[in-house]
Order: sequence, then C-alpha cells, then structure tokens
Amino acid sequence: MTSYTLLSAAKINLYLEIIGSRPDGFHEMAMVMQSVDLCDRITLTKTSMPVRRLNCDHPQVPTDSSNLALKAVDLLTNKFPELANRGVEITIEKNIPVGAGLAGGSGNAAATLIGLNLLWQLGLTQIELEELSAQLGSDIPFCIRGGTAIATGRGEVLDPIPSLTDLYVVLAKYESISVSTPWAYKTYRAEFNHRYTDISNSATLEERQKRVHAGPMVTAIHHKDNVAIGSHLYNDLERVVLPAHEKVMQLRHSMASYGGLGTMMSGSGPTVFTLAATQQAADDIMTKVRTGLPTADLKLWSTRCTATGIRLES
Repeated sequence: MTSYTLLSAAKINLYLEIIGSRPDGFHEMAMVMQSVDLCDRITLTKTSMPVRRLNCDHPQVPTDSSNLALKAVDLLTNKFPELANRGVEITIEKNIPVGAGLAGGSGNAAATLIGLNLLWQLGLTQIELEELSAQLGSDIPFCIRGGTAIATGRGEVLDPIPSLTDLYVVLAKYESISVSTPWAYKTYRAEFNHRYTDISNSATLEERQKRVHAGPMVTAIHHKDNVAIGSHLYNDLERVVLPAHEKVMQLRHSMASYGGLGTMMSGSGPTVFTLAATQQAADDIMTKVRTGLPTADLKLWSTRCTATGIRLES
C-alpha cells in the first residue's frame, strides 16, 4: 500500500494580543506564531476499501470523527465528491502534549491535508490548502505554512516574516492540567471587555492595524535580535489563565528565575516556555526546572525554533 509519513511541528505564540470582538463571534487577533521542532509523527496509508480509520495510542486523543485529522479527511471529500470512494488509514504518534496550547491537534490536521494531497495526487497548492484548512480551525493555516508569521483576523490571515532558527526553547507543562481555549477567551472577554471594542466588517485594514501593538516584536525578529525578542514576549490570555491556575503561575515565575531570554505562557496554556540563545543554555534551564520542581507531573522538553511546520520524514 502507498503511504506517507509526515512530521507536524508544535507552535508557540511569541505574541498574542486580543484586539476586539468580531461579528462572526470570534476575536480579532494579532499574533506572532513560531514553529518549534517538537513534532508528532503522522502516517497516512492508502486503503483498498473506502474506509477512514485513525489510530493513536495516546489515551487523551480521540480516534472518532471528533479528531481534527478525520475532519480534514471529511473536508477534502466534501470539497471533492469524486474522492468519496478513497480510503485512508491514519496513525498518529504523539510527542506534542495534548491540551497544551501548542496546536498539536491543528498540526495533525495540517499534516493530514498535506499527506492526502500527496497520497491522492490532488495537486493543491500550499495557498489552496491554507485557505481550505481555515474552515477547520484558525491555527491550521499557520501549521501548514510553519516558520515564523504574523497572524491576524481570527488567526488565519498570515504574513510571513524572517524565520527564526537560531533560537532555542524550553517547554514545560503539568500533565494533569489542561485549559479550555473557549473558556480562556470567554473569560477574557467577560473580565477585560473594556480593553477592546467590536470590530465591524467595514473596518479598514488601516483601522485594524492601529489597534495592534506588535511592532517592537516584529522589528526584533527582523533584526534577529534574540534579546529583544525575549523582552517583547506578550500574551493577553495570561491575564485570565494564570490567576485561575496557581501551579501554572508558579511555574512561570520559577522558569523566569532560571535565566533565559524571556518566559511566557503559550496560547491559552497551560504550557510555559523560556527562550534561550543556545542549546546548552536551554538544556541548563531545563535541568534547573527539573531540580527546582521535582514532580513526575511536570513534563519538560528542550527544542529549537524551526522554519517548517510540516515536513516529510526522510
């Protein structure tokens, strides 16, 4: 049987600002997203029968139709009815923690779309895949593109900026803690609605850009100034997630005290990351965190920024 194996990278937010409330019920966002080289492994195998199966041995990953990877299959077959008789078996090997604010599920869906494009020889371009994937989730277009990007709209409008590759990352997550992304945004909206206003459909690009304060971060990335990147880390959702999860707040404080260029929670959490200038510095910080917070519930990874989101396994 024909098969392809792809690696889907985790994502961190170097910058996350909630600009306003959109008419479609989502939030208007300004984010700087970054791929990191912590990857899930997704294998897609063509089947002789028109069945779609998903296998994953991680207990928190659903293998039914609620999984984004299977939703990606449905998206393509609904878009192209001639694919109705095609079958595929998907196997996901999880390395990215689940419910962590690292877009693991979105990356799996992105890898599925790219893999099916190859497996079924659809000939879709990257731009076409990104546009199609936005119907599944706001993070998925970035997961397809990867690297470093400014994300606006609800997160699906991407503008590339120079990719960061000489920047290292320590990730930390309590295995027992998960944060609901809808809860985080709903709570932020309830507590901080005075900080933004509704974004109308008629708002011009210039009007939207005036609300964004990500300029210093983008400038630092353009200049490859890792120290400045670390100093401009920002995440609005920390305002609601950290007070609600004391262990995550303590983790953030502890990691910041162990050095590095800057520390922040990624996305809606609860993963916390610290940036480092070298692999050795990242490894040293990880050792300090493990020594300072000696619990089996705390999982740690030392990785680096990468210029790719999805890649074929060589």
